[in-house]
Amino acid sequence: VQLQASGGGLAQAGGSLRLSCAASGRTFNTYNMGWFRQAPGKERRFVAAISWNGGTTHYADSVKGRFTIFRDSARQTVYLQMNGLKPEDTAVYSCAADLSAFGLVTMTEGEYDYWGQGTLVTVSS
Repeated sequence: VQLQASGGGLAQAGGSLRLSCAASGRTFNTYNMGWFRQAPGKERRFVAAISWNGGTTHYADSVKGRFTIFRDSARQTVYLQMNGLKPEDTAVYSCAADLSAFGLVTMTEGEYDYWGQGTLVTVSS
């Protein structure tokens, strides 16, 4: 599985960005997807995840109500819509695929099998 993340950039506090993660190499609608982020000098942390069919989503408490994860099977792409951005959202965001087919959605980094390159999100105050 190859994952290509894009959409990062500079935003002002309160603004919005949409990240995309295009997947290829395996039947897209059989595996769960997640977004993680790593802020400067900190460990990578879970942000959001979505089930293979889009029916289940999970969010970190810090982004609930502001971020939305969704997927488009026709485009084989997972998105992270980020609204109400805060300076503390500044990080490198990475998408990941959990290839346990039709499995439960997980927030555990080690459960993900493939990772895309990160895309940098910078939020200014």
